[in-house]
Amino acid sequence: MSGCPFNPSASSPSSSSEATGDATSGANTAQIVRDEKAQLDFSKSMSYGDYLQLDAILNAQKPLSPDHNEMLFIVQHQTSELWMKLMLHELQAAIACVRNDALPDGFKMLARVSKIMEQLVHAWDVLATMTPPEYSAIRPYLAQSSGFQSWQYRCIEFAMGNKNAAMLQPHAHRPDLLAIVQAAHQAPSLYDECLRLLARRGLPVPASHTQRDWREPYASSKEVEQAWLVVYRDPKSHWDLYQLGEELTDLEDAFRLWRFRHLTTVERVIGFKRGTGGTGGISYLRKMLDTVLFPEIWALRTEL
Repeated sequence: MSGCPFNPSASSPSSSSEATGDATSGANTAQIVRDEKAQLDFSKSMSYGDYLQLDAILNAQKPLSPDHNEMLFIVQHQTSELWMKLMLHELQAAIACVRNDALPDGFKMLARVSKIMEQLVHAWDVLATMTPPEYSAIRPYLAQSSGFQSWQYRCIEFAMGNKNAAMLQPHAHRPDLLAIVQAAHQAPSLYDECLRLLARRGLPVPASHTQRDWREPYASSKEVEQAWLVVYRDPKSHWDLYQLGEELTDLEDAFRLWRFRHLTTVERVIGFKRGTGGTGGISYLRKMLDTVLFPEIWALRTEL
């Protein structure tokens, strides 16, 4: 066993042999790099950091407090926004695939969106290492900023069908972002396009759910449930639509897990204090747990 790493004077009889081993290992590594002819000079070509624009990304963390733990809070939310950027990229493309009857490509994209949601679920485990006193130390520096105001998250909610015109207001101070969020609010959601697809396939989806004001919240329908039941009662005859229904199930399942972990993490870190964005915090998040995005996909299971 080597000596304590925090006490350089402490050593063991094996320390010299370990040092020799480390040197040999280093030499072997250098030889491997030479043998593999790895490029080491990037003075005239694009490097890894150049391609990923790492200077901009890694200098985007600007803690406002003197507290050590604020870096965790910033990185957690910035990485979540990056995953949401990819999620929107895939979700918008999947919606276009459903609209254009290109379901195989759409299935791959929807599966990827579900995996991104799983990644975001596990990210809460890291933030949960922040204790209440640690969060309290940085909270005054957050002012009124809150994830509630994330324009990317709002576009995801709208694309998933959870439309609420009031949620446009937090972006009114940024006309460029407001235009993006408004476009998402006015467009058919993923589920809207799925129902239009069912109707094109001759299934009995009412016109009230294929020709409606896309800005309005979705209202569940017994007729829509019956249309999905045709698919689920004879999956071999409607295999791609059946697979679409299960992709939607996977996606909402992952989304529910994300919301639940959000709730439990917030309760663990701040308890029942009001959120920095002005909501009741836990009370608001509990209400969001009751939101069902694709209601007939879940309701039909009782009828099978």
